[in-house]
Amino acid sequence: MWHRWDPHVHAPGTLLNDQFRGHDAWERYLTHLEASDPPIRALGITDYYLTDAYERVRLEKDAGRLPSVDLIFPNVELRLAVGTLRGRAVNVHLLVSPEDPDHLKLLHEFLTSITFWAHEEVFPCTRDGLIRLGKTSGATVSSEKEALGRGASQFKVAFNDLREALKKSSWARSNILIAAASSEKDGTSGVREPADQTLREEIEAFADVIFASGTAQREYWLGEHPSMTADDIRQRYGSLKPCLHGSDAHRFSQVGEPDDDRYCWIKGELSFDTLRQACIDPASRAFVGPAPPKSTAPSQILDRLRVSDASWATTPELVLNPGLVAVIGARGSGKTALAEIVARACDAIPAPPDPELPRRPSSSFLERAGDLLGDASVTLTWEAGETSSRRLDGSDTQDRTFPRARYLSQDFVDSLCSSTTLTDELLREIERVIFEAHPILARDGALNFAELLEMRASRHRLARSREEQSILTLSDRIASEFNKRRLIDTLKDRVARTRRLIAAYTADRKRLVSRGSQHRVSRLTEVAAATEKVRAYVRYLRAQERALLALRDEVMDVRTNKAPEQLRRTRERHSETQITPDDWEPFKLDYAGDVDEQIRKYLHQCRGAIRVWRGTTPRTQAQPDGSFVLKDAVLEKLPLATLEAELKRLEKLVDADRRTQEQFAQLSGKIRHETTTLGVLQEKLKDATGAGERIQELQTEREEAYKRVFDAIVKEQQVLADLYAPLVERMSATSETLKKITFTVTRTAAVDKWAESAETHLVDLRRQGPFRGRGQLRDCARTILRKPWETGDAHAVCAAMAEFRKEYQEVLLEHAVVSKTDPVQHREWLKRFATWLFSTEHISLNYRLDFGGVDIRKLSPGNRGIVLLLLYLALDYADDRPLIIDQPEENLDPKSVQDELVGLFVEAKLKRQVIMVTHNANLVVNADADQIIIAEARSQQRGALPEITYTAGGLENCAIRRAVCDILEGGEEAFRERARRLRVGLVR
Repeated sequence: MWHRWDPHVHAPGTLLNDQFRGHDAWERYLTHLEASDPPIRALGITDYYLTDAYERVRLEKDAGRLPSVDLIFPNVELRLAVGTLRGRAVNVHLLVSPEDPDHLKLLHEFLTSITFWAHEEVFPCTRDGLIRLGKTSGATVSSEKEALGRGASQFKVAFNDLREALKKSSWARSNILIAAASSEKDGTSGVREPADQTLREEIEAFADVIFASGTAQREYWLGEHPSMTADDIRQRYGSLKPCLHGSDAHRFSQVGEPDDDRYCWIKGELSFDTLRQACIDPASRAFVGPAPPKSTAPSQILDRLRVSDASWATTPELVLNPGLVAVIGARGSGKTALAEIVARACDAIPAPPDPELPRRPSSSFLERAGDLLGDASVTLTWEAGETSSRRLDGSDTQDRTFPRARYLSQDFVDSLCSSTTLTDELLREIERVIFEAHPILARDGALNFAELLEMRASRHRLARSREEQSILTLSDRIASEFNKRRLIDTLKDRVARTRRLIAAYTADRKRLVSRGSQHRVSRLTEVAAATEKVRAYVRYLRAQERALLALRDEVMDVRTNKAPEQLRRTRERHSETQITPDDWEPFKLDYAGDVDEQIRKYLHQCRGAIRVWRGTTPRTQAQPDGSFVLKDAVLEKLPLATLEAELKRLEKLVDADRRTQEQFAQLSGKIRHETTTLGVLQEKLKDATGAGERIQELQTEREEAYKRVFDAIVKEQQVLADLYAPLVERMSATSETLKKITFTVTRTAAVDKWAESAETHLVDLRRQGPFRGRGQLRDCARTILRKPWETGDAHAVCAAMAEFRKEYQEVLLEHAVVSKTDPVQHREWLKRFATWLFSTEHISLNYRLDFGGVDIRKLSPGNRGIVLLLLYLALDYADDRPLIIDQPEENLDPKSVQDELVGLFVEAKLKRQVIMVTHNANLVVNADADQIIIAEARSQQRGALPEITYTAGGLENCAIRRAVCDILEGGEEAFRERARRLRVGLVR
């Protein structure tokens, strides 16, 4: 845990600049220390060259003073024979471990080896040596105390002598940390002469600790300053350095009161080894500021847990560190049990799988121990004071949708790592991380990735859907036009045959006419022609009437059904507009003008014309010769009824013989029928003749629609790329490991599936030609279409499709699986062919996640595990819940653990609480776990759970370090590797 230290505080009687006055100086001094707020838990009692003040404070502590202070150690301040621009000497401090019972004796022996040469005499760094130096300094002294002070002010330590003395003393190397002052007044920053630059760097490299309080200085010595990277610092100074700061008190008002509340905080138990640990991991172990750094909000930090009604839990209560907690132990010792107990209380354990489904044996402790758990329960206390309790058997688990922690069980990690596909779980996590990388204001009110994607892409998806539907409609019409065009020769033949038939019938009828009736036949022919023309007028008008009635029905359908439904869908798609129901009414689609009146007007005109042209059957013969029509009347303008009556009268007059009359009437009827047929055929021929031009127009429209489909696809692809952008931007500014992850949106064309569909249902593979045999069409499509489909823009795709059609369309049409002689089936085939040719269902947009340039689906289980952990540890900025993870190293090789995972855990613990079950020493040692929990299980009795004990401590604890080395494979090597990598000495 973070504790406040004051590693540099003087005491009454300090040899130089002693401003503690009064007979009660010590009482006041101790009272100030005891009243410090925040309370001081570790004290470095400082004096120049001697330890008198430290020894006095130790005695006071033994007498009951300073109850909140758990660690007191000597801080021996030395002045080097190196000057600053301010005319002062550079100060260094010996921070001495008090753990050895003989540390004072051994420290005094070491100080004796530090000497000062003056007046052709050697003066050791002892009380007597300082007094002698003071007496021989050339000034008269009245007392030994005055001589001691004067000697201390004169004593300067040669830097090389100090370095050699430390090198020669194994005790000193193991028990003394060197702290260098960095101020301009009496620190290395005051060494500015170019000639002394190397000496300054040598002093700073020699130091284990830098006494400095400024943010810029701390960033510099941690390798976080733009001017010097961490590697630069290690190269120049040997290692990164923790910056510590004390009150440097020389008077009562300064005791425990550094300027600007620049308190010194060190993380770890209150032992000198914690200070050593801060030298190894300065970034995460030491801090100067009003309060220690917080990883996350107190409401998201698990403070302690208590297991109740469980006799097997011999450590029922456990305090948890807010940073990185590593749970270690032999196999079967209860490591996973602890992780699951915490996860159970957070509702973070997934629902049990369907017992009907096959599954491999579970590694879950709670699942395997289910029948033996009884009434056992766990209560979690969060740092903010909230508590949550759950039964260990899971019977009172609440909503798993929003668990209080993120739990990555070993089974979960294994399943994601071993899968050969991009699983739904991993895809959901990728999408969640992408979504949460967007600032809240940029999420447009969306609650998840799917909603945000729908908001931004729906416009383009709807456009694609509309254009695809348009292609289907156009393809249907084109198929119809192709069928019409193929009927031209047939229609021409039928028109010619019908004309010949009419001519034959006319000739036959003419032969039936007796002499003297020729003029009647001539008149009959004229009336018959006029009758057919007027009958065609009536047919046209009746067709118009039917069309107008159908139009009226369609208008009613639009208003009654389509427009309301269209409005409902529009409201659903744009519900975020917050438009009220009443204000939506103007959005209902309707016609621009009074279409009802237009239809009524046209119907009235049409029906009136029908009545006029049809007329009524004449009841009387108005003419003297018995005819119904005046001789000079324009026949084509007479009503149909009048013409038909005149036609029948003339037919009767042509020949009086009844049989001849019947034949004449039959032939006249056939002539009328064939004449009508001829008119219909001529209309169809005219329509078919224009099909070629219409086909070109429709094909142009279809190609434009096809282009717009790909425009929509490309725009949706850009939307997806934009969704990834914030996360990609973050990754580009972070560690090299994170830079290995790349997110891309790929357009995939299932060419084989597209070709196979045609080969199976549309193309006759038995025919001679380029598409004989399965796979030929696929190869052609791969060559011409695949690349534009997957990487080209709309213009490139359309150009490729045009090339493909030019090369192969006619051949494909000849390979139809249906005969052209069956127009119905062939038309249906043409429609299906066009639908297939211009289909886009095989074009899809896919998320692609690469690691080191390799698709995640092709990664080894180990590398896939790294990607998974990157998501949770490094990229998941928004999730500040505790992360509980069981054996993250399971699928990884040792090098990957060191190179990829260690840094991730170091970063993650600064943002959230991490509880990790592990067998890997590197994850414990090199990730500088804040708390080690050692699990031990005693042999169990039959039908009962084993007794499980948990022991907790930090790496600064010698017993914990020993356990790490004993339990974890490669533990000692991990400590050596860390020392080598950081260029620091081992913690003993």
